[in-house]
Amino acid sequence: MVSPSHEAMHRIFQHDPGLFSRVSRFLGVDIPRPIGATALPTDLTEASPVERRVDTLLRFETAEEGPFLLAVEAQGKKDLDKPASWAYYVSYLWTKYRLPAALLVVCQDYATAKWAQQAVSSGPPQLPTLTLRPVVAGPHNMPVITDLEEARADLVLASLAAITHAAEPAINEILKTLSTALRDAPEDVADPIIEFTAQGLGNRPASRLWRNLVAVDLSFYKSYISEEIRDEGRAQAGAEALLIVLEQRGLAVSDDVRGRVTACGDPEILRHWLARAVTAPTAEAVFEGE
Repeated sequence: MVSPSHEAMHRIFQHDPGLFSRVSRFLGVDIPRPIGATALPTDLTEASPVERRVDTLLRFETAEEGPFLLAVEAQGKKDLDKPASWAYYVSYLWTKYRLPAALLVVCQDYATAKWAQQAVSSGPPQLPTLTLRPVVAGPHNMPVITDLEEARADLVLASLAAITHAAEPAINEILKTLSTALRDAPEDVADPIIEFTAQGLGNRPASRLWRNLVAVDLSFYKSYISEEIRDEGRAQAGAEALLIVLEQRGLAVSDDVRGRVTACGDPEILRHWLARAVTAPTAEAVFEGE
């Protein structure tokens, strides 16, 4: 199953295609700023029954070098089958569109990035024939953006910096800087960045910090993550109130009851149980009939 962090690592380039030209300077290449960019269909399946689908596919128009294609792949771990698939993507795109095709692989750890950037040839050593050399963005070359003005100058790049450094020690400072930089951003600009960052962090420890920062610094945004945080806050308050009522009435609260109450994330259910707790003969009776 595709994870949220996988989606964020490539969809951020769909959201802001010009990001690639800004990222390229960290990759050791010089890609001119595009004068136009178009998202293309990602399905590269041919008549054969094998489905092949690139994560993100963009067509760039440049004034200096003409059009080219960029395939963006999010890679969470080493996969020995991937280089052959990537070579297929690039050669197929070149054949189908008759345009130069490049490959960007986005990673979140050093080991995967080091593996992904290795050149792979399809032939024997003396006959390499087709050689794949992806450019790779990851914690080894993406900037650590902890300067507020730098983050404000390019919020999307700051979000990508957070995504690619999600497991690095600097992530807390990156997230604090990004959340502060977003305070002055219009809602339609900030909302996608909040979501990309949340998805890119996945279930790593830093995701909790980001949720707290959004709740405190960006509480006026009506994004799904801020709504989830508000629901979590109401649920926590409801659970605490329910347990206090049971304890104040002198009812024995078992570990099972306490666990069921604290595990419930639905404020309405907790409100219903709280009403029952006022008259229930036992703590277990709060759940009767459910």
